[in-house]
Amino acid sequence: MTEMRVGTRELKNKLSEYLRRVKAGETIIVTEHGKTIGQIVPIKSTLEERIQAMVAAGQAEWNGQKLTPYLPRAVNKSTHQLSDLVIEDRE
Repeated sequence: MTEMRVGTRELKNKLSEYLRRVKAGETIIVTEHGKTIGQIVPIKSTLEERIQAMVAAGQAEWNGQKLTPYLPRAVNKSTHQLSDLVIEDRE
C-alpha cells in the first residue's frame, strides 16, 4: 500500500482525484503548513469479502456456511495421569 502527502488546500481542490486514489488502495497523509493533521485510508475488506475473493481466484472452496468450531481434546492412552508424571519429574 502506497502513501502520499498532500496539503489541505490541494486536497480541497482535487478531492475527487484523491478519493479515487484511496479507492485504489493508497493512503493520503493530510498536512497543514507541513505538519501532519490526519490521514485518509481505504476501508479494509470484511472477512467474508476476502474469502469470496479467494474462492473467485480458485484458492479456496467455501459453501457459504459458518464453520463449526474445532474443539481439540486430549486423549490419555496411558495408565498414568499427567499429574503423576509431573510429580515424578519433580523428584
